[in-house]
Amino acid sequence: MTEPSVRVVELSSPFTRFAGRLLVGLGHEVVLVEPPQGDPARYELDGLAFAHWHAGKRTRPIDLTTTRGRVELAELLAGADVLLDGSPADAEVVGEFPVPRHPTLVHLRVTPFGTDGPRRDWAGTDLVVAALGGMLAQVGDPEGPPLNLPQGQAEQLAGVNAAIGALLGLRARRRTGQGQRIEVSALESVAASLEAGALVYLHEDRVAPRPGRVHPLVPHGLFRAADGHLGGGLGGNPRMWDDLLAWLIEAGAQADLDDPRWNEGETRQRQQAHIFKVVQDYAAKWPKAEFAQEAQARKLPWAAVDRPPELLENPQLLGRGFFVDVRAQNGKTRKDLGFPFAFPEGRRSTELAAPELGAPAADWQSPSRFLPGEAPGVSGPALTGVRVLDLSWVLAGPYCTRILADHGAEVIKVESASRPDPTRFAPFMHLSRGPHDDPDTSGYFNNVNRNKRSITLDLRTEDGLAVLRKLIAASDVVVENFSAKVMRKLGLDYAAMRELRDDVIYVSMSGMGHTGPRSGWVSYADTISASAGLTGLTGWGPDEVVGVIYGHGDIVAGLEAALATMAALEYRADTGRGQHVDLSQLEALAAHMGTSLLEWTALGRDDGPRGNTHPQWTPHGVYQCLGRDRWCAIAVRSDAEWAALCEVLDRADLGADPELADAAGRRAHADLVDKAIGEWTRSLPASWVAEVLQDNGIPAGVVQDGRDLVEHDPQLRARGFYVHAEHPAAGAFLHEGLTVQLADTPGGVRSPAPLLGADTDAVLREVLGMTAKDIERLRAARALD
Repeated sequence: MTEPSVRVVELSSPFTRFAGRLLVGLGHEVVLVEPPQGDPARYELDGLAFAHWHAGKRTRPIDLTTTRGRVELAELLAGADVLLDGSPADAEVVGEFPVPRHPTLVHLRVTPFGTDGPRRDWAGTDLVVAALGGMLAQVGDPEGPPLNLPQGQAEQLAGVNAAIGALLGLRARRRTGQGQRIEVSALESVAASLEAGALVYLHEDRVAPRPGRVHPLVPHGLFRAADGHLGGGLGGNPRMWDDLLAWLIEAGAQADLDDPRWNEGETRQRQQAHIFKVVQDYAAKWPKAEFAQEAQARKLPWAAVDRPPELLENPQLLGRGFFVDVRAQNGKTRKDLGFPFAFPEGRRSTELAAPELGAPAADWQSPSRFLPGEAPGVSGPALTGVRVLDLSWVLAGPYCTRILADHGAEVIKVESASRPDPTRFAPFMHLSRGPHDDPDTSGYFNNVNRNKRSITLDLRTEDGLAVLRKLIAASDVVVENFSAKVMRKLGLDYAAMRELRDDVIYVSMSGMGHTGPRSGWVSYADTISASAGLTGLTGWGPDEVVGVIYGHGDIVAGLEAALATMAALEYRADTGRGQHVDLSQLEALAAHMGTSLLEWTALGRDDGPRGNTHPQWTPHGVYQCLGRDRWCAIAVRSDAEWAALCEVLDRADLGADPELADAAGRRAHADLVDKAIGEWTRSLPASWVAEVLQDNGIPAGVVQDGRDLVEHDPQLRARGFYVHAEHPAAGAFLHEGLTVQLADTPGGVRSPAPLLGADTDAVLREVLGMTAKDIERLRAARALD
């Protein structure tokens, strides 16, 4: 049986092209509308950039500056389901058609800053959006410049949110019979991805400094090995500390750590730097891969920091068939990074071809698959009527289910005495103005678990497991992010779940995936970043790796799991079949590494970290401004923007210098160029610098921290990004807003995070039909602890 595919028309931009790639990975039919001279990516990296972003798509050259071109696009859209629209904020391409708007079209607008607000027309690049969105403020050394993450992470966050938006629109259309306008702002996509970046300000009235090479909350960091770097640390529970100490003692490398005083968790937290020094002294003697292997044999969360060429040797990625062969425009086939998860039903794309410019113009060969709405009179968010059983904890899983809950799904969060969520109970993750011992007042937990219901079950009891089985039978989706063996030990692998509900959708989110030679590895966000290549490319050079310490990998995994969930819901609606999406957080993050692997496999280029520089544009960096730790990001994309910058700097000499007339010349004289810009910015407020440059058409933005985002950003304020809600225990506070805005079926922050177990009785009554006597029996048996 061949399932019908969704038809997508893509008007590409750097903030939409990843969405198109993800939709190709889901098996959908994507037509890239290119200008007659071709998409700009055709001319980047000898065409490899185009092969990465657009392999698997078809192409249709259309000149949208002409009336004929707009009519041609309108005709193409007549058979489409989704318009993935990366046009500038002030360009309403669809609104200019000489034909009525297509009533069933899901029109997804993706822009750097949104289509309204005081900064909607600002020039946005990955660097500028990452700066304004708060990403740069939490990468780099505390006393050094902020550092951007490599391979366009801000662009790709916008892209995955856009793909989620497309499926939300299709889900809503299935019910209502109508398309709608959907909007994704890249700025908001970044601002919602910072783990605790803004939360420490919202919940503790402080601004966290850049963490350097040590995680600001969890006892993990970046360590040197004999031949590179390692990501890892003390883990999240006493067992991991005990086993790490035992290893050091075996090697005679424990120094004073065998003193009984180190048994106290508070002592280890206060004097973490000393522990890290002892561990560093030991790790420095080991090759990175051998240290990671030995640590994982002891179930300790460590990983080698790998670079793009080393990904091709990763046995887990190879064993699970992650990589895809892409055929570029020159006919050569290269190994490239694959997709974040296998879909549908475990299928992998193995080979994709980039469409040739001048190939026969793409058109639809058959009528649209669109079916009339199932319940046109029913209102509510897109996922209304979907029930999700949330067995996840910490960040990656809860971030996935937060997205589903925000858009109307009924999410039942199962909390267990046997596996208490550290974001509720661990003092080092408990963000609060008050004491850190109340599980209901943690700002970390409350931010990522709004709109959910909480039920407590002791899964060590047979009665608790029996209730869990009944909840699975009553749910559309089950999400968990435990290690690969946990659900199997509970007797609840996918086969067992299917016996309870044949069409259940099971989304597992273990670090490595449920299969493969490293499926048993213990993973944290920082070790995933190390293994996926992100850490190794974050720094100032091969010997100056800084790494990404906060939970970017968790956020990416959560976003991709939400996308997988919605794709599986659509697939089930078409076929009647559920499935197990075995999402590996390693694969999810590796799929966000852009062209890094192609640069190696085709060009042999492995330069390591590039700081804040750009492979094509220059100047491109972060410049110190007036005030302590105030910086402005500036990205010059063309010679015309360079000329405009020279005018703003009042440096006619630089503008007239023939050696600086193009990007290659400016790169060769980067010290001169950066010195001139830095001398100008150093005595000026960062906000003034950004405003003046933007007024002159030059992409620029302040490196904003949590306080800036919440209190001072006029764009976020105008668009209502931070949402006020009252929590019954923690009081009133601002919540991060939604990154996908649907015009007709909007989601929202409907309720604060639940108190621990607050909904246990109601869920048992309403979902499982239990009586008060049934519930009292379970409580007496301690099954509801």
